[in-house]
Amino acid sequence: MKLPPCYIGLDQARQVLADMGVELNERQMKRAAERDGCGRRKLPFFVDPIEGTLKIEKGALMEIYNNLHVQAMHDFNTNA
Repeated sequence: MKLPPCYIGLDQARQVLADMGVELNERQMKRAAERDGCGRRKLPFFVDPIEGTLKIEKGALMEIYNNLHVQAMHDFNTNA
């Protein structure tokens, strides 16, 4: 059974990453959510239309890091 999406803010996202072993300070987290010169964010944060704060879907955040880890392991094993 698929769980409904869980949208979290910057502080909660930082805590989720910390639970996964990725320690970021508040400034690093804010920079990941800021738009770059081309208008893109490093992570898929969006502005909540009701609260006006940045949010991200918890499962998407975890999936991004898990996919990057799997890809790194694949690249390592391919080159070993």
